[in-house]
This record gives sequence, structure tokens and C-alpha cells, in this order.
Amino acid sequence: MLSKIRRWFGPKKLTDGNKIVLNCEKLETRVALLENGSLEEYNVERTDDTNIVGSIFKGVVRNIEPGLKAMFVDIGIEKNAFLHFWDAIPEALDAGLEEIHRSGKKKSQKRIQAKDIPDLYPVGSEVLVQVTKGPIGTKGPRITTNISLAGRYMVLMPRNDQFGISRKIEDPKERTRLRKLMEKLTVPENMGIILRTVSSGQKYRYFVRDLSILVDQWREIEEVAKSNRAPVCAFREPDLIERTVRDFLTEEIDEVLCDNAEAAERMRELAGIISRRSRNRITHFQTQQPIFEKLGIQRQIDDAFYRQVWLPSGGYLVIDETEALIAIDVNTGRAKNQDKMILQTNVEAAVEVARQLRLRNIGGIIVVDFIDMKNRKDQQQVYKAMKDRLKRDRAKTQVLPISQLGLMEMTRQRLSESLSVTVNENCHYCQGRGVVKSATSMSVELQRRISALFANHRDRLHELIVIVHPDVLERLRTKDSELLVELERRNHARLTFRSDPTFHREQLVFLDPKTGQEVTS
Repeated sequence: MLSKIRRWFGPKKLTDGNKIVLNCEKLETRVALLENGSLEEYNVERTDDTNIVGSIFKGVVRNIEPGLKAMFVDIGIEKNAFLHFWDAIPEALDAGLEEIHRSGKKKSQKRIQAKDIPDLYPVGSEVLVQVTKGPIGTKGPRITTNISLAGRYMVLMPRNDQFGISRKIEDPKERTRLRKLMEKLTVPENMGIILRTVSSGQKYRYFVRDLSILVDQWREIEEVAKSNRAPVCAFREPDLIERTVRDFLTEEIDEVLCDNAEAAERMRELAGIISRRSRNRITHFQTQQPIFEKLGIQRQIDDAFYRQVWLPSGGYLVIDETEALIAIDVNTGRAKNQDKMILQTNVEAAVEVARQLRLRNIGGIIVVDFIDMKNRKDQQQVYKAMKDRLKRDRAKTQVLPISQLGLMEMTRQRLSESLSVTVNENCHYCQGRGVVKSATSMSVELQRRISALFANHRDRLHELIVIVHPDVLERLRTKDSELLVELERRNHARLTFRSDPTFHREQLVFLDPKTGQEVTS
């Protein structure tokens, strides 16, 4: 009945509550997470892309590098995966989780250390691993032997008997309640579980159902690994639609809108396994106009991905993404009274930076250059605003207070390529540099090369045809014509210039008019 009413009257206003909007097309699927109408997270998955983060492989150790304390494992893709010795120690526990001991006694066993790894996994041995970071640039994927399977409310660790609760659940009473429920669960021997943030406030029966699904999933993975030779993929991480149901469809989400009937029904089936209430929140949104355009999401996406991002106070951010570091500069912009607006602009910038990191899926080392603040109290307020906003981020983040130079240093977990790299490719014109030489620079370079050509072919070259880009030719005709006349006089030669609009701005071609051949040196 509820779905019929929504079809009659349409969805609630986009500014009401939290929503997930899915756009399913032939070549790609897009998911937007909105909080009171503001785009907070945006994910794109294309049909020809292969996302292997979270997937489990049985691989073969190809070589060991003791100096790097790492080994390289063939998992059946183009580049061998990188396995650090520490990631090969089964007892490693996620630093973002609090370990819970189910019993007072702990089994006594020899502690495996990094120096033992080469003996445990010699070259040629097979090893079951999980991808923790996808290939980025020239680097292959990063893997671990600490396998985990994510469910709706918990994470199963089939090779680790530790138990934990997400640190993001801060209420002591809720932690105590969850600890008691966890102790009641029948977890197979030598396996452990971590209760996710979304488990807060949930009933015991949901945990029982989640655990059963994950254990069955692990048994299937074991069977595939045993019955196939390495390298082989034993488990493929679900696609974007299934991950959306698993990771995003929380109690805080009021409505899910999808423009594809089949995808909407599939999401209802997946959500129905979790809870009937979640299933009822999913609606097939029928529209002739693209759904992102209809709901005003496309405009937010376009605005968010410029290098310059405006803030409500009139200030703005300038975001520069490199392979090793993200540099973000905060400017006051159009602010009339800059002294009074500095704190407000910096607080707005902290909130927007945290949002942009999620939107663009950028990570690694991040440096934010805030506007200078003399008052330490103001600096702490900006730092707190950043910390509070980062709590919404599912990726792990670490942030330091503002330094004496006015810089805030932070790191964000990078599991895959940023959205910019996913949807863009290097410009064929500037080769990814983002800049081209000016017409003035090309004029200088052209005159220098002409002088070199006449010097190298003094006996036979007395005439030259020069083909350039129209912008460069305009410069030569208007501002540098006298210099070219002097160049002809000095070399006792004649120059003929032509333009070709198909040329690259930096492209220069020199022809011998007698032979029609290109002169290169």
C-alpha cells in the first residue's frame, strides 16, 4: 500500500531526511547518498570495471623480498599482489576495533612473528588471501591472510578467534548489551566476529541470521579453494547494488529510490533477508527524465567535482590531487569582513573537506592549508569540526591538530582509485599535465630551433616552410614579425609560415621546400 501511495504522489521532498538514489544504466550504475538534500557520498561502478577489493583468492607465492619484508603472490591478474609480512600474520587485529575476550583464559600458543613468514609461505606455496586495496596506478593490489566476510550487522573472521565491537559505538550501556548478545551466539570454533556500527540497537535474531549466512558463505569459499588449483578466485565481492543494501541501507535511511524496476526488486529481495522494514523503504521511481536530473542530484555532482569548491560564507577550497598527496587550500574569497569571517570560513572548510573526501573517494596523505588563526581556541574549534564530520566516513581516517604553520595533516584509507581516476583519463592534448606551453613560449622555442637548423645545414638549407598551430602563428604575425625578419637576414634564408588547426599547440614541423621532406636536425 505504501509503495502505491508513493507512486501516486511521488517521493518526499529531497530535503527531507536521508535518501539513497540509484541510477542503473547499461554501462554503469550510480549511487548517491543524500542527507537532507545534500550529496554526501557518490559511487560509480561500470560494467567493464573489475572491482576486486574484498574478493578472496587462492594464490601462489612467486617471490619473497626480505628487504621489503614482503612477498609477491600470483592471484591470477595482470600484476602480482603485494603481501607484507605483517599482513600475513593471522593474529593481526584491526586497530579500529576493541577486542572482546569471551572467556577469561587465553590459549597458550607460539606467537608468530614477521621473521617466521618466509618459512610458513615459501616460494611456490599456495595461500588463501583477501584483497584489501585494489591496483592503483603502477602498483598491484595489496592482500592479507586475515580474511574477513562482511555481513549486515557483523564481520566474520573465519581464521581468527577474536571478538570485538566497533569503537564507533560509544554508548557504554549499548556496548554492554551487545557484548552479552555476542556471548550467546554459537560461533564455530577458531572463528571470530566483529559487530559493526549498524548493529547498535538491533535484536538478537538479526545477529543469528547474519552469522548463519556468513558461515555458509565461508564453507562455500573453502570448497572452491580446495577443489581448484591456484591461482583461482574463491569469492567475488558483491556488485554495487548488493553492497549498497549491505553497507548503506541503515536505520538512518528513510527512503531508497531506484529508476530500474529489476534492480529495485533485487534490492527488495536482498533487504527482505535483513528486515521487512528495510524492504518497504525501497521504491521504483518511474520518470521519463534521468533520475539524477529530476531530483537535482546531477547539478550537485557537477558542482562538487570542480577544482574550486565554494563555501556558504563566500570562501572557497582549491583541491589538487596527485598520486602521493592531496593538497587543499582554503581562501576567504568574497568575504567582506575577513577578520570576522576567518573562523566561520575555516569551520565551513573543515566540514566541506570531510564531505569532499567521501564524495571524490580520495585518500592517502592529505594536507589542508587553513586561513591563519592566531587564537588557539579557534584552531581547536576547526579541528573538532573536522573530527566530528569524519565520524560519518566509513573509511579509516587519522587527523592531527592544526600546526604552527596553519596546516592540518591527515590520512584517509584508500582502498581503490579515486572517483576522478575512475571517470577520467589523461588528456590526450596535455598528456595529463593540465597545462600547455603558451604561444609566447612556443615562439621562443621556434626561433631557437630555426637557428639550430640553419646552423646544422648551412651549406644546403636556405629556405624553410614552418607549420604551426594557429595560436602560435597569430603570435608570430602580430608581435614577433620583426624578430623573424631579423632571423631571416641573419641566416640569409627565407621563412614561410603556415597554420594547421589540427596541430597540437606545442607541435612544430619544418619542411624543406625543395624536397618536401621534414627537416629534423
